[in-house]
Amino acid sequence: MKHLKLPVHAIVLTGLIFLAAMSRFLPHPPNFTPLGAIALFGAAFYQRRVLAFAVPFAALWISDLVLNNLIYAKAFPQFYDGFVWYNSLAVYAGFFLVVLLGLNALKSVTPLRLGAVSASASLVFFLATNFGSWLIDPVYPKNMAGLSAAYLAGIPFFWNTLLGDFFFCGILFGSYAVIAKWVPGLALRKA
Repeated sequence: MKHLKLPVHAIVLTGLIFLAAMSRFLPHPPNFTPLGAIALFGAAFYQRRVLAFAVPFAALWISDLVLNNLIYAKAFPQFYDGFVWYNSLAVYAGFFLVVLLGLNALKSVTPLRLGAVSASASLVFFLATNFGSWLIDPVYPKNMAGLSAAYLAGIPFFWNTLLGDFFFCGILFGSYAVIAKWVPGLALRKA
């Protein structure tokens, strides 16, 4: 039986992404999460597009399973009546768009570019998730006034998303840069 030899790059990237995803289990302000950073980090460094999508999505989905079925279901039983397989489709659509943004905008990573792309990712996620809220939440009329109300209601959460994306991008990209200095052959490049 042959053993599958995984490149060091892929192991480090995947490990950092899943560690960041686990931070969602710690107490945090609403929307101050690593989601945008995970999407951008995978997009920036996985050479194979399938991994740039698959690994961050797996981290998101697995952490959602734990949050929805073990943490939130116990804390808010009135809102849960069975096993929850996934979060809002709008969250996954926004996450998908952020990965696409990262694939196109982070072909090279500099601090200035990363900051600009991180801010853009926060905005893309905000637009996608609040549009999804408008579509499915009956409290919002299905007209421009309702769409505007959905976006206005999301503004207070946007600032935490923006700060979370900046913070976790700093942690993920910075950690990888430090690890790249310690591990021979691990360059700050796509894996």
